[in-house]
This record gives sequence, C-alpha cells and structure tokens, in this order.
Amino acid sequence: MQKSSDIFSTEDARRLAKRRLPRLVFDFVEGAAGREVGTARNVSQFDNVMLQPRVMADVAQCSLATTLMGQSYKVPFGIAPMGMCNLVHPMADASIASAAQAMDFPMGLSSAASTSIEDMARMAGSHAWFQLYFGGSQEASLAMVERAQIAGYETLILTVDVPQVSRRVRDLRNGFTVPFAMTPRAFWDFATHPSWSLSTLAAGAPRPMNFTDSKGSNTFDRGASRSGADWAFLERLRGKWPGKLIVKGVTSAADALRIRSLGADAIYVSNHGGRQLDSVPPAIRLLPLIRAAVGPEFPLLFDSGIRNGEDIVKALALGADFVMIGRPALFALGAEGAAGLNALLSCFATDISVVMAQLGITSIDQLGPYVIFQDAGHAHVDAETKTQAALRLAAKT
Repeated sequence: MQKSSDIFSTEDARRLAKRRLPRLVFDFVEGAAGREVGTARNVSQFDNVMLQPRVMADVAQCSLATTLMGQSYKVPFGIAPMGMCNLVHPMADASIASAAQAMDFPMGLSSAASTSIEDMARMAGSHAWFQLYFGGSQEASLAMVERAQIAGYETLILTVDVPQVSRRVRDLRNGFTVPFAMTPRAFWDFATHPSWSLSTLAAGAPRPMNFTDSKGSNTFDRGASRSGADWAFLERLRGKWPGKLIVKGVTSAADALRIRSLGADAIYVSNHGGRQLDSVPPAIRLLPLIRAAVGPEFPLLFDSGIRNGEDIVKALALGADFVMIGRPALFALGAEGAAGLNALLSCFATDISVVMAQLGITSIDQLGPYVIFQDAGHAHVDAETKTQAALRLAAKT
C-alpha cells in the first residue's frame, strides 16, 4: 500500500523538502535576488488581500473548469516553467507531466530543463508549453523554437525579464554551479543527505538537456546575457511562430500594451518570483494595473507569491485568467516526489472549491474584484479596474 502524504500545505512541503534536500539544492529553489525582500513581499502581500464571503447561495456544484486562449482546462492553474527541476527529484519532470495529464492543466518546459524538448512532448503531449530563454544569438534561439515546433508544441512562452542573471547570494555562498563542482563543502552536503544523493546518483546527475553542440558537448551558460530578447526579436519571433505566443515576465502596463500591439496571444504577469530584482513591487499589486491597461478580454497569466488555493482565487479575482505555480511544486517534489506533488495540487484544488463556496459562486467566470473586501486601509482595486472587470464578466456570461 502506498504511504499517504504528509503534505497538507506549501509550508509542509517546504519543511520536508528542506530536511531531505542538500542545502545547495534547497537554496537554489528557495533563493532569490539581493536580500530576498522581493520574494517575501510577493508572499506577504496576499495576506493584505481579503475576500468578502456571501451566504445562502446554492453552491452544491462548484466547477473549477476554465478556458484560456480557446483551450479548456479542468483547473485554473498550471505549473510554471522552471529550470533543472530534476535537481529536487530524479523524476520531477516526468511527475509534472503526469500530473498535467491527469488533472488537465498546462505545464511549462524551461529551455534550461533537465528533460529535452522532444522527451517532454512525448510525456505531456498538448499539455506541455515550451518556454524560451534567449541564448547566444537570434539564430540559436530560433533553432530551439523550431525544435519545439517540430516536436508538436502549440504554445510558446518567451521569458523577457532576465536580460542579465541576478546575483543570488545563497548560490554564491554555496558554490552552486551547473554542472556541480564537487568541493569539500558540496561533498559533505551531499553525504549528509543520503536519500537525495543515492537516488540522484542512480538516475545520473541532471543537466540542461537542450543545450548541446554538434560534438555532443553541453553549451549551457547560466550567467550568459539574455538581453537579445528585445522588441525586434519579439517581432521576428511572432512572424515565425505559428502557435500561441505568451510573453512572460511583464510588470509594466506600458510594456503590456506594446506586447499586445505586437501580436502576442497572452501576457504572463510575473516578477520571476523575486529572483531577478529585489526591489520589484509585489506582482499581485501590479496585476490589476495591467488588467486595466489591456482591457477585459486580453488573456493574462500570473505567478509570483502563490502559496495556496486562496492565493489563486485572489489572483483570478484581481484580473488573472490563469495562475501558474512555481516554488511550491518544487518543494512538494523535493519532499515526496510525485506523491507530494499530487497531494499539494489536490490541496490547491480543494482550497479553490471551498473558497468559491464561501464567496457564493459556482464557476471561475464569476470571480472578479467585487469579491475582494475593500476598506479605507486596503484599497487594492480602483474604480477603473472594477469597471474593466464588470465588462469582462459581462462578456463571458
């Protein structure tokens, strides 16, 4: 009989992952830029967003189903693209693909993933989206895009908020490099975490699988400039990519409007989980501003700071059409592998259903700023955003 999970929240997953994973790996997952204030603000800001319960509505049947860019999904969340997921568990990418198929949600495969573009397409099918980090040159980047197209991907995410990789102090202190440098400190770290070390050794040390030259050598450079992902490249990419195009890492309403004008199918509001700029505003505060700018119909995705189902509901109410989960998924995988991931995602889905019932609504389409409690001290949604949301809701019903 399979052991039941000990994960009932992201906090459980984090605690268990911290115990099982070497410090070098755990800090790579949890760490962020600077003093990590930006990441803390992302999370704490959700505590300032309160919901207004409504009573005596018929909420016996709540549906979590939603539609994004013409595609229907059974839940309003997916898993964000993250590099080197197999660091936390040898079967992390496969477990994410399996969960995406079972629960019917999209998952992003990072350019820096420890699974190849082609292998993930076989594992996750149409549930897999490919995320592109600009690398080397336009031609090299477009060659990777062509691989994704040939493999059958229908959705491409262009990440634009990493023109230069930030200095992450935890990684510097731990000597984190890709591939690992076996320093005495790293050796002791791995030796004192035998469960992770033995399973990783048996599976083979993970490495970025999508950066290989003609000689078979890995060419991934974690610190390389990605500033080539500029406006001209976006225009060229839009002209070459026939599928859905999402631009990720947007925090400016002005940028959002320009991206929309260049033909992107959706915008992904994210501050990279605080991993790029410590002084960045909390992403959830930026979401209503970008929704107001692009109007009620244009698709918006969101991540940064999500830790439970209530957070997902708040993001949807403040303007997101879909929410992507980052660190919590890796914590769960690091703690218990596939069982941990499935347990945490089930918690998120149940939380969403319970919150919807408390709010007196039965479908995701009914969420909007009117479910946010407003008082003089917590004015999160201005009049313009409320008007946009009302128009958006009317258009869907």
